[in-house]
Amino acid sequence: MTGKGKLFVISAPSGAGKTTLVRKVLGRFETLSYSVSHTTRNPRGSEQDGLDYFFISPEEFEQKIAQDHWLEWAKVHDNYYGTSKEFVRNCLEKGQSLILDIDVQGAKQMMVSDLKPVTIFILPPSFEILSQRLENRGTDSKQVIARRLENAKQEMDQKDKYQYVVVNDDLDQATEALCLIFKKEMG
Repeated sequence: MTGKGKLFVISAPSGAGKTTLVRKVLGRFETLSYSVSHTTRNPRGSEQDGLDYFFISPEEFEQKIAQDHWLEWAKVHDNYYGTSKEFVRNCLEKGQSLILDIDVQGAKQMMVSDLKPVTIFILPPSFEILSQRLENRGTDSKQVIARRLENAKQEMDQKDKYQYVVVNDDLDQATEALCLIFKKEMG
């Protein structure tokens, strides 16, 4: 799977602001696209099928595992998430650079792939601020927030495996830091 496009893998604990940062960066680069992942979790807020995620059933996801459909996949917070091989291959072959917004399990799979992605970890300014962000979102139960925070500790321990780490303390500064990485890597 080699083409002219460059693959970027961005990971962060839930609530670190990764989605907001990715949206801001996408608006600045014409040759950069977002890889829409598949998930078995329910949509949150105004999320739309095909735009934010492809929402599918656990049975359909497992069927696609058996069919070797996924470039990477993981089960996170009791839900499956995965990236379509075909989608990524088509984008890169067309010269389109691509952002994969994936968890650390999926990122590990990508790091050892022949695609040689540029890897970026988004870090919250502190664990306390991360906790506040998750609570302020108002989209998850206390039990789900507790599970996400427990997972966040383990995910943040993996940050040194990434080529770049960006702290999302100030949204504008973090956006600029990310844009510098993309400019450097895309040439």
